[in-house]
Amino acid sequence: MSAKTSEARIETGATQRDHGGNLSAAITRYGGARATWIDLSTGINPTPYPLPFFTDTDWTALPDSAANEALQQAARQFWSVPDGAAVLPAPGASALIALLPGLVPAAQVRIETPTYNEHAAAFAHHGWSICAAAATAAQVAVHPNNPDGRLWRAAELDAPFTIIDESFCDICPDQSLIHMAARPGVVVLKSFGKFWGLAGMRLGFAIGDPALIQALAHIQGPWAVSGPALKTGIKALQDHHWASQTRQSLARDAIRLDQLATKRGARLVGGTDLFRLYEVDEAAAWQNRLAKAHIWSRTFPYSETYIRLGLPPASGWDRLEAAL
Repeated sequence: MSAKTSEARIETGATQRDHGGNLSAAITRYGGARATWIDLSTGINPTPYPLPFFTDTDWTALPDSAANEALQQAARQFWSVPDGAAVLPAPGASALIALLPGLVPAAQVRIETPTYNEHAAAFAHHGWSICAAAATAAQVAVHPNNPDGRLWRAAELDAPFTIIDESFCDICPDQSLIHMAARPGVVVLKSFGKFWGLAGMRLGFAIGDPALIQALAHIQGPWAVSGPALKTGIKALQDHHWASQTRQSLARDAIRLDQLATKRGARLVGGTDLFRLYEVDEAAAWQNRLAKAHIWSRTFPYSETYIRLGLPPASGWDRLEAAL
């Protein structure tokens, strides 16, 4: 990591919020129609899970409680959830991130950076003090981490209130810390927007301490997950063949992306099979060059040299290679 990166990270502060996916801002600056852009800024699977057929009732009726139960059971089986843990479907992992810090009295939370910044923002909103100390009342671990792909070990997570964000962990299920979900004070988050490529579906899960999950369910209220999301989630989580084939194809594409980027002088410093983090001479110049070709990338306010690229769709590889 460069000195510029380290210094900028300290100055940025724990609660700064910036995200990929801000394609509207890119279009405003560089022009073009949304359909002509390739968005590599988010780390979302460009080949999403195929949607099931939706009936009129899926859209018009209140979400069915039996379908909610079926989704919970599908989640338990897919993620090998331990018997002592509870499962709560929700309208996206982000909705859960915003609520979790309010479940226990505010104190100090350990959040090591760089990482997904919504966790720090949510804790700060609920009155918590964010620090990097080892002994705190709460701890957040994004596993694998965004943007560097760091994998945590169970021994590193020992706070009384521990949140393990596994939004990107479906690409490496053998590394999951789901077994920790049976421990008191632990909540594991799962997302449907990354590996499954259905960010607009707004489906996520909190898995863990039954007392915390019950409190979340009370705050969330009834009918939080839509009928179409329930149907899609059940079908997808039962489709182990699709998941296995997708992991293989993502791994191949990640290697292909590395070959393109490193050939142009980038140095791989981290990431996952859904996104890669590179160090380059000037990240802003790289982003600008790609944007002129209507390809959007992710840079970071704490680093002048880091750029993150997601995977392009099958039709976008030639454009990406030419733009790089």
